[in-house]
Amino acid sequence: MEYSENLSFLQSLQASFCFIFFFFTISFSIFSFFLLFMRQKVWCNCDICCGYLTSSWLMEFGNLCDWYTHLLQKSPTHTIHIHVLGNTITANPDNVEYMLKTRFDNYPKGKPFSTILGDLLGKGIFNVDGDSWVFQRKMASLELGSVSIRSFAFEVVMAEIKHRLLPLLSSYAEKDGSVLDLQDVFRRFTFDNICKFSFGLDPGCLELALPISQFAESFDLATKLSAERAMVASPLIWKIKRLLNLGSERRLKEAIKKVNVLAKELIIQKRKLGFSTHQDLLSRFMACIKDDDYLRDIVISFILAGRDTMASALTTFFWLVATHPEVESKIRDEADRIMHPNQEFPSFELIREMHYLHAAVHESLRLYPPVQFDSKFARQDDVLRDGTFVMKGTRVTYHPYAMGRIEAIWGPDCMEFRPQRWLNNGTFFPQSPFKFPVFQAGIRVCLGKEMAVVAMKSVAAAVLRPFNIHVVHANVAPRFDSGLTATVRGGLPVVVRERRATDQHC
Repeated sequence: MEYSENLSFLQSLQASFCFIFFFFTISFSIFSFFLLFMRQKVWCNCDICCGYLTSSWLMEFGNLCDWYTHLLQKSPTHTIHIHVLGNTITANPDNVEYMLKTRFDNYPKGKPFSTILGDLLGKGIFNVDGDSWVFQRKMASLELGSVSIRSFAFEVVMAEIKHRLLPLLSSYAEKDGSVLDLQDVFRRFTFDNICKFSFGLDPGCLELALPISQFAESFDLATKLSAERAMVASPLIWKIKRLLNLGSERRLKEAIKKVNVLAKELIIQKRKLGFSTHQDLLSRFMACIKDDDYLRDIVISFILAGRDTMASALTTFFWLVATHPEVESKIRDEADRIMHPNQEFPSFELIREMHYLHAAVHESLRLYPPVQFDSKFARQDDVLRDGTFVMKGTRVTYHPYAMGRIEAIWGPDCMEFRPQRWLNNGTFFPQSPFKFPVFQAGIRVCLGKEMAVVAMKSVAAAVLRPFNIHVVHANVAPRFDSGLTATVRGGLPVVVRERRATDQHC
């Protein structure tokens, strides 16, 4: 009896302790959130902040990036402040060079950014600074800079074009008037490519049946919901939702869980099959990294870099070309002139000779960069080149989308799609990366830049010669969903038709 009473007393004491501990934890958390809330500037009466908080910009602009562009165009320094977000946004090339090159050490990704994307990207190269970034950067630079890996990447792209992309387009061309979402096609195309190139895995997303990929769907949802965290007026909102496992944060958690399971399964299978003789990037990283969680983060970063950005770039490129027949005609003329009459696919060497196509790709990226803006966080107080004071901890964003529409940078025809602005006597002439930071610039410049451009040119040359691509809503400018990359809302509905032999050789 005494033993039972003692046991009952201990259980009661334990329950009381657990309740007190739980109550203390919740109270402390609420108190901490309250203190943080009091430090946030959650309201500001300036026109920009009021416009952001009330979403009144929607009455005039279809995209948030277009509203930002409007504000940056009006600003004498091409720099604005959104106080409720603690965000300084600039479209000034001098400021971009200062951030990405001159004072690179003072403008890291920063903890606020890594916190927003940490659940998805972990310690991948796009979400870290310091030694971890240097290590991954050095590894990727050694691999992506080699001739063998670039040759392998080109072979992967051309195989996907030949065996999947063109047969799919041909099948729709035979269905007279059938509508195809070209953005969905390009997302499948690039997903297959990045998986084969980076992991030695073929998910077959672009097969004629257009199968559903659970991994791709979960990844899309995770990137979309992660990006939405950065759009709220205060990080407290999504942090509380994550703590309580509510709404979008619950959906994000579930999506990331599926992504993690599939990514880790990929690593396990790769380890079982052996990786010492394989060409893909994951095999090369696995030779020196044993931590599967770290490898998972690298896998996710590869997919984000090689899939979403490329699909976005191809989608807006084909929309622009389809709505500018004179550019389409010049691209075809150049391809016909450089390639042999009976040559169906261009070689790597011939792709490099297509200067007008190279210019058209860059002009498309100028107007519609896949990553419309990128943010850093000031490590110390600073002053930008245009005189803007930046307080320690401030988010500083440079805006490539807006920069492509600034007359002071690109001239009075900046809103026009003119590939010839990149040509000098028919030869491609590059511009400063700080006025065209589509691939970032300075120390963090994109390592896959050249491969991405070659892939875009390969798709364009292979598709535009045999097919006419008619955009269903050609007169409607793209509107974008929120996300880490620019995804066209509603996709890109097109009708595909075979070009007649007389059209191809006239």
